Amino acid sequence: MTDTASEAHRRTPWHLWVVGVVSLLWNGMGVADFTMTQIHFEPYMSGFTEEQLAFFYSFPDWAVINWAIGVFGALAGSILLLLKLKWAEPAFALSLLALLVGTVYWYGFTDAYAVTGMGAAIFNGVLVVVAILLLLYARALSRSGVLH
Repeated sequence: MTDTASEAHRRTPWHLWVVGVVSLLWNGMGVADFTMTQIHFEPYMSGFTEEQLAFFYSFPDWAVINWAIGVFGALAGSILLLLKLKWAEPAFALSLLALLVGTVYWYGFTDAYAVTGMGAAIFNGVLVVVAILLLLYARALSRSGVLH
């Protein structure tokens, strides 16, 4: 490794810690949402209508597994980013892929929009944008030698 590459590998930009911690909190909320939905945690689920609850609880097993891959993959990506490991990039990529598969399923093959409304659709769009940005960020850090 050259001195320049070694120096870049050792230096950690300040923004990695900011992005890493914020993404850890953000993706932790995704894991919490998934977990509380799957265990039917009453205090959390009481905020939804009966129609929404029926919708959430009707997901086929593959869609639930896909959702788990998405949220836990994103959380793993955040942890790997904070550990400065290049595996953050594929973790974020897998998470994004799962999110896109879920989005196509929910909005293309179910009545998700009718049940959850415009706010949920907009929030889903925000999730996609954040997932893309985290993937691009991890890719840039990996290519610059910060992640190893």
